[in-house]
Amino acid sequence: MKIKPEDFRVQAGDKVKLDKWPTGVKPAYTSKKAYRKLLDEQVAELSDLQRLLYASNRYSVLLIFQAMDAAGKDGAIRHVMSGVNPQGCQVFSFQHPSAKELEHDFLWRTTQSLPERGRIGIFNRSYYEEVLIVRVHPEILLAQGLPDSVLDEKTIWRQRYRSIVEHEKHLSRNGTRIIKFFLHLSKEEQRKRFLGRIDEPEKNWKFCLADIEERAFWPQYMQAYEACLSATSTEAAPWHVVPADDKKNARLIVSRIILDTFKSLEMRYPESGAKRREELLTIRDRLLEPDS
Repeated sequence: MKIKPEDFRVQAGDKVKLDKWPTGVKPAYTSKKAYRKLLDEQVAELSDLQRLLYASNRYSVLLIFQAMDAAGKDGAIRHVMSGVNPQGCQVFSFQHPSAKELEHDFLWRTTQSLPERGRIGIFNRSYYEEVLIVRVHPEILLAQGLPDSVLDEKTIWRQRYRSIVEHEKHLSRNGTRIIKFFLHLSKEEQRKRFLGRIDEPEKNWKFCLADIEERAFWPQYMQAYEACLSATSTEAAPWHVVPADDKKNARLIVSRIILDTFKSLEMRYPESGAKRREELLTIRDRLLEPDS
């Protein structure tokens, strides 16, 4: 299968029904060896483009990963970004907000971690948690100290979607390209991966009681994701629903989408002007002197 990023993109204005989006598709690889070759090629290409991003210093790139537990976010980030210079890339994982963070608006803590120009920022979970887990567990919302006037269930989610969309449009206008991934895992595949985390001792650390408790809210999470994807996929910051039952294929899809976005930026290395070229030639002559 040739990977076409548009097949996974949620078009602006689309009404998302996740049961219509597959959690598995025909793989883009024919064997483990073929997968490794494809991924290595894409990682090498991404490494070259990351250097160009850094050198041109005009854009930043923000990758956002959201998913149910065990969907493979960590693995996708680790494998796809394995060839990127760590100096030009930062990964942030957002867990339960601190007391200080709760004293600010819901976008404040992630705003502190946005990538600088020339760099890649990765959010492993993000401000979207505020319209996902907080929507499924409204008691979290009540703990945020918000005025009663904004806690209306009929309006608060629509208002938060609007805040997110406007925030992402602002970032786009200022040179940040946002690529959003929802790793779409089936409930049955999650069950298998949870069992693997229990049965394989080296994976026990990945599993806790809270994971199985959250699984009981699967229908509510699907509804929250559908509403979120429908409301916040825009031309400036589109969502991509990536079939995640096959981890290897998901990684290839993610890397292909990232590569296509990088290529659309029309980046180039800075050109040396006449004065700079003259300076470099002078330095070159000095380096060629016998005692240099």
